Amino acid sequence: MRNTLALILTVGAASPALAASGPFFSLGNTDFVVTLGFIVFIAVLFYFKVPGMIGGALDNRADGIKSELDEARALHEEARSLLASYERKQREVQTQADAIVAAAKEDAILAAEQAKVDLEKSIARRLAAAQDQIASAEASAVKEVRDQAITVAVSAANAVLAKQMTAAQANKLIDAAIADVGDKLH
Repeated sequence: MRNTLALILTVGAASPALAASGPFFSLGNTDFVVTLGFIVFIAVLFYFKVPGMIGGALDNRADGIKSELDEARALHEEARSLLASYERKQREVQTQADAIVAAAKEDAILAAEQAKVDLEKSIARRLAAAQDQIASAEASAVKEVRDQAITVAVSAANAVLAKQMTAAQANKLIDAAIADVGDKLH
């Protein structure tokens, strides 16, 4: 502080105001009074450590700005990491969605092939059932025709035998049938 005061006095003494008319170190000289007031003002500022307070306030402000910048950097890094995380999750979800779509397409193809095979089997079963019904209907028709033919043949044989047979022959046949039944029963 003494050095600063000495420097200010030296600069003040070497000022161009000395070249002015009259003595410089006089209270009548306004330049000297202004210089003296300025020096006293500066001395009071240094005495109360105003430059240190201003420096401290500036340092505090700088520290505050630095902490805000650090916080902003941290938030920025956190935002970047969150963005990267969400992008990674989006890629994973997209990959899963693509896999699900591919699996669904594959399942649909397999289901279509299985349905085609099942349809072919069903058609084959229905054809077999229809052929069985046709064969059964044929067999039924053949049996019905045979039965009808037998009935007609028996009726015709009855009619022919009734015309050609006499009472004696009929009695002889009845006795033979009774004897044959009697032998079979014993």
